[in-house]
Amino acid sequence: MFNLTNKIAVVSGAASGIGRAVAVVLAQQGAQVHLLDMNSLGLTEVIDEITSADGIATPHIANVTDQLEIRSVFEKIGQIDILVNCAGISNIGKADNTSEEDFDRVFQVNVKGIYNCLHEAIPMMKTKGGVILNMASIANSVGLPDRFAYSMSKGAVLGMTLSVAKDYIHDGIRCNAISPARVHTPFVDNFLAKNYPGREEEMFDRLSKTQPIGRMAKPVEIAHLILYLCSDEASFITGCDYPIDGGFIKLNTP
Repeated sequence: MFNLTNKIAVVSGAASGIGRAVAVVLAQQGAQVHLLDMNSLGLTEVIDEITSADGIATPHIANVTDQLEIRSVFEKIGQIDILVNCAGISNIGKADNTSEEDFDRVFQVNVKGIYNCLHEAIPMMKTKGGVILNMASIANSVGLPDRFAYSMSKGAVLGMTLSVAKDYIHDGIRCNAISPARVHTPFVDNFLAKNYPGREEEMFDRLSKTQPIGRMAKPVEIAHLILYLCSDEASFITGCDYPIDGGFIKLNTP
């Protein structure tokens, strides 16, 4: 099951966190994985991890906000069966204290970045079909405090997912999203170190307990759901958003 042999997969944001886990898992299942990121050191580490396990992976230093750059990378790849849009950033702030600069930065990466990858990948998939997976968030379904710009961007991701699923269903292209709650990635560790120096362990425990299951997700757990949705075993699934949240959405409701 979940055999991706001879499939060509592209993963954005592949140098760390969820993107890295996705790239590794897809390669383990036989996919030839193309890794997109701006972090060259991180890409090198992921490539080494994949190739040391006899996987096939190719790095691409690329900025998802630049359509011409993404077009050049995708043209080099030439054929795409699977696109996983993991590249994204967060931002702390409410509507009245989020700067225009921060709002635009989040939009450029989280919304335009996915649009750019969709814009270039979909024409390549039209000939024989393909699968697209977009990284959304529980922010699609619940109000998260101090995450105004981030929530805006993830709402847009869900809208793009549904639109693409409907527009290209007769081209054999499936498009889904997943909506994680908190995942233990380097972003979390860096956030705690920056904002709560000396209290990292305390705040990590507090954030973990906001999820009914009592902990954050592991990146590989997110990657396993993505693997399923990108495999032939999920061939009847399109236009869906899957929460993977440790019970956050349903079980936090009084």
